[in-house]
Amino acid sequence: MTDRDSDNLTERLATATAPDDTGELIAVLPFSAEIGMRVHRAKDSVAILSQPYDSRLIGDPETGVLHGGLMTALLDTACGWAVMSSPANLRATATLDLRIDYMRPATPGEAVFARAECYRLTRSVGFARAVAYHTDPQEPVASAQGAFMLERAPEEEG
Repeated sequence: MTDRDSDNLTERLATATAPDDTGELIAVLPFSAEIGMRVHRAKDSVAILSQPYDSRLIGDPETGVLHGGLMTALLDTACGWAVMSSPANLRATATLDLRIDYMRPATPGEAVFARAECYRLTRSVGFARAVAYHTDPQEPVASAQGAFMLERAPEEEG
């Protein structure tokens, strides 16, 4: 990826939103797009994403449970998206630290949602937490908490 491609990607990521309830494919993140991840909300430091069930992403062929790495990717992406949707004028973010607690296997055949919130921004780091769930965030599959490096957009000169 060239620097120009990278700049275009971060610009599209910084301005991307999903206004409808059905979710918009995350076309700006190639890995996320490849696995079918979708954004349902990205506004005011809150992001809601989903990952449809896909047999290509099974971690245990005997049970049909999705791979644990997929939960990590979903939670990491949701947290990053929440940070990027904060009111701060950000250009990009990168994961510095991410802790995942797996609470139960995802139910085979069901989509998994992640709700993330950026709860604190410093000058150079954003902090976010998230839960992955099927239908009720109060019954999580996994939870996450992370720290994200911030790249702020240059201040506009007036």
